[in-house]
Amino acid sequence: MKVKKKNNDCLKKIFVRKLGIQKWEYIYRNMNFFTEIRNANTVDEIWLVEHYPIFTIGQTEYINQKKNINCYNNIPVMPSNRGGKITYHGPGQQIVYFLINLKRMNLNIRNFINLIETIVINTLNFFSIQSISSTIHPGIYIKKKKICSFGLRIKKNCTLHGLSLNVKMDLRPFNNIEPCGLKNIKMTQISDFFSDITIQNVQNVLISELSKLIDRKIVLLNHWNYK
Repeated sequence: MKVKKKNNDCLKKIFVRKLGIQKWEYIYRNMNFFTEIRNANTVDEIWLVEHYPIFTIGQTEYINQKKNINCYNNIPVMPSNRGGKITYHGPGQQIVYFLINLKRMNLNIRNFINLIETIVINTLNFFSIQSISSTIHPGIYIKKKKICSFGLRIKKNCTLHGLSLNVKMDLRPFNNIEPCGLKNIKMTQISDFFSDITIQNVQNVLISELSKLIDRKIVLLNHWNYK
């Protein structure tokens, strides 16, 4: 599915920022700030980042389930304005934040989810890993194990949050939760199939697959110019 370009200059490019490892709270604050101040001429952005160990959970679930969460190794639990239940983020997991104006790209939320599912499946296929998506339990799966989770919010026709792809990380914190509300689900990661994998390897392929599906110029940025 190709996304058609319009004449607007802001539709001719997309900024992709490689932000390294960052505190979740810092990225969360700036993601919401970016969305609040953006306007019709704001260039869409994608942020590639890893987080220090943290559990995040949708706001409603946080209020209802906080007392019942049995966390691992005193890792903090933070409420988030995304949809979904509890999940874990940590070093070695590739987070992709999509700050995209869906209306400008002529996409609805289902089209957009299909788009990011395709990007992840094609990325895994590059490493000879066969995976599938699920309409019942959103995410990407290898047989019965989950390798990628999605969590999104739409505000002013724009997306916030995105996906988390397990690359080469400590999966043990997942054992103390029900990831995305799924009982008895096992998590897996790319390094279980491709031991020499690195975050940089995965970023390069993700960006390549993105460029094939979104008809915009990819502008790579390593710097950070927000709060």
